[in-house]
Amino acid sequence: MQEIYFIVNYGLGSKLLKKAKKLGMRGGTILRAHGTIENSLLHLFALDDQRKEIVMMAGPSTLCREVMQKLAQVFHFEKPNHGIAFSLPLFKVCGVSCYPDQEYPKESEQSAMYQSILTIVNRGKAEDVITAANHAGAKGGTIVHGRGAGIHETSKLFAMDIEPEKEVVLILAKADQAKDIIQAIRTELEIDKPGNGIILVQEVLETYGIYE
Repeated sequence: MQEIYFIVNYGLGSKLLKKAKKLGMRGGTILRAHGTIENSLLHLFALDDQRKEIVMMAGPSTLCREVMQKLAQVFHFEKPNHGIAFSLPLFKVCGVSCYPDQEYPKESEQSAMYQSILTIVNRGKAEDVITAANHAGAKGGTIVHGRGAGIHETSKLFAMDIEPEKEVVLILAKADQAKDIIQAIRTELEIDKPGNGIILVQEVLETYGIYE
């Protein structure tokens, strides 16, 4: 099983999800967000300070790989600023009727090139996360606001309550840079103090639309 994420320009989320369903996906969640990146680094993630939508889905690994590949072609992720896609390993699914409540084995022992760094902080602190991460070598990220951005779906997806005054920052980083980026966020935002935030890190299996 895998989770697949698509980050696209505002208004394309529903179209992408509709095509994904035609390809066999059972459904997904769309969150409103905005990308944030310095102009000199636009070529890596093709994200600027514009409104974005994040489409999140889960399903069998083979189907997810096929869907990612086909949607990357349909939405021209090979072109800058058309979006990015990446997949994460999924070890357990709960509360989804079409998939049994069970754990899934790790798919590969191969080291991943990228890691997903998900930081949940108090409202107003997301830009501080981006700044700290950029100073440590990150090339930008995507910010999801709790209020008016699919908060109920977010809570279900990550199996935790993300209150309306929280912000979620999603950063993709090269595996060899992730440690420094995580430490920079942890130090700058004082994550180890109760109530200041949470950092979740996962290996990325596959990516589309990332430019270097």
